[in-house]
Amino acid sequence: MHSPDLAPPDTKPPAARARTNRLSIAGGSVEERRRALRRARTFATSLLVLMLVIFVATSIYVRQWPWLAYLRAFAEAGMIGACADWFAVVALFRHPLGIPIPHTAIVASSKERIGVAIGRFMANNFLSPRVLAERIRDVDIGGWAGRWLLRGDNAGNVARRITSSLNQALSAIPREDLNAFLSGAVRGGIERVPASAFASRLLSLLWAHGEMQALAEKLLDWASTALANNRETIRAKVSKRTSRLIPKWIDGIVADKIIDGLTRTLDEMREPSHPWRIEMTSTVEQLIGDLATRPELIEKGEELKARMLAAPAVISQIDGLWVSIENRLEAEDTQAQLTRLIERLLTGLGTRIQNDEQFRLGINRWLRVAVLRTVAPRRKEIAEFIRKVVENWDTETLTERIELTVGRDLQYIRINGTIVGGLVGLVIFAVTQLL
Repeated sequence: MHSPDLAPPDTKPPAARARTNRLSIAGGSVEERRRALRRARTFATSLLVLMLVIFVATSIYVRQWPWLAYLRAFAEAGMIGACADWFAVVALFRHPLGIPIPHTAIVASSKERIGVAIGRFMANNFLSPRVLAERIRDVDIGGWAGRWLLRGDNAGNVARRITSSLNQALSAIPREDLNAFLSGAVRGGIERVPASAFASRLLSLLWAHGEMQALAEKLLDWASTALANNRETIRAKVSKRTSRLIPKWIDGIVADKIIDGLTRTLDEMREPSHPWRIEMTSTVEQLIGDLATRPELIEKGEELKARMLAAPAVISQIDGLWVSIENRLEAEDTQAQLTRLIERLLTGLGTRIQNDEQFRLGINRWLRVAVLRTVAPRRKEIAEFIRKVVENWDTETLTERIELTVGRDLQYIRINGTIVGGLVGLVIFAVTQLL
């Protein structure tokens, strides 16, 4: 009783075998599944042959030993059950004996319905908001990511891939378009920033951190040093400006008095309570306020900014911005520095995820919300994608995927049908004999 269901899998064309061997089926490799299916199929067929042998043998010797009629009834019913279940199992995947009997080859003829059913099943039972929320509530995605980043050289590998992808992405964009985009972005950013208000904030920041006071101290130091180093020069200048009738030694005394007076004045100006320092503080603070509020200063700031942006030197600098960035990025040392920086950031992120429970819980919460907001509203699209994937499978591939997944269990239906059918036939025959 031979059928395509019993044919060895190697009878397929080489292309089909190669395609099937690349399949990935849960629970084991394709070859392991195929061997298990072949063993179960051989056992079920052998049991059918055994029932046939018993039936023939008991039919020959039943007149000599009447009690063999019971064994014959068992074997006869077992053959019927085995053949019926064989037909049912084979009809799922192909036409029995190659005969196109209606309602056979169910999988092959129902590929579209299978794709729709799988997609709908996934969408309704796995991708609904309630199910997704329940499934991912206890999944520590953040903790897993942190442990993975700290394991081996994973952070380094990710950093190198990011650097490489960044270079490839930048190289793929036309230089002219990117340069025009960056130039426009820089010019637009500068134009949107109020010049006077920006100067006010910058001056306020420098003044609050003591940068301008330090600059004033440096100017005083420079002036004191310049007076001390140019004493003779000052004397010569004073001597040239005075009358020839005045002795030179008097010119020297006058010059020294001037230098000493200036030096004392500079030293006095170092004191915070000096009127000059107080006046400077008042002037700077007033300037900070005027730059932010006075309309004429605001207008002058915008005019100055417009003239600056229209200057050819500034335009050339802005237009050449991407060239400078690209040259720096193409340098090997820059790429290595960028890779090390990204690796340190990833390692630090992994360490914080591991050590900071609140941070890890926050990441998990954010990921759960992201999954729910991304996946759940697109259930229909995902179901449609699954349907199209199943429809695009060729019929042989789909049939073999399903058969290798559940075919071994279906062969046990044949085995059970043989034994149960035989027992039922034996009971019916025994009851008939008794009555």
